[in-house]
Amino acid sequence: MDTLSYKTVSGNIATANKQWLLVDAEGQTVGRLASKVSKLIRGKHKVNFTPHADCGDNVIVINAEKVSFSGTKLVNKEYVRYTGYPGGQKITTAQEMLKKHPERLVEKAVKGMLPKNKLGSKLFTNLKVYVGSEHGQEAQKPQVFNLDTLK
Repeated sequence: MDTLSYKTVSGNIATANKQWLLVDAEGQTVGRLASKVSKLIRGKHKVNFTPHADCGDNVIVINAEKVSFSGTKLVNKEYVRYTGYPGGQKITTAQEMLKKHPERLVEKAVKGMLPKNKLGSKLFTNLKVYVGSEHGQEAQKPQVFNLDTLK
């Protein structure tokens, strides 16, 4: 066998073979859910993973309001943002965010685990998070994905 003829195939958008995956967040811990979803979005679970290309799948997360936190993070974890004005620092606890906007809580956790560059911004558009079990991507025929099978 001629071993010199092997070629390393670099994945790109044309060879990505993107799919739509449906993930149920009910009973999942936020951090573990976010790390697994970011792996799916990035494409690290695929054989043709390429670090500099968008080879991952589109992920739909449903039941965002039913996620859980370990320990006392629900009460103690704080999300800090700044409006840009003097005295404009706003602090929100995880409990308040879970009540008002649970989809933002999951989005923020996943976004923090993606690359901090233009590729990360592009990959973030492949995530859709919904409160409740209804979602707007029925036309894409998403496949139900069990996160417990992903390492």
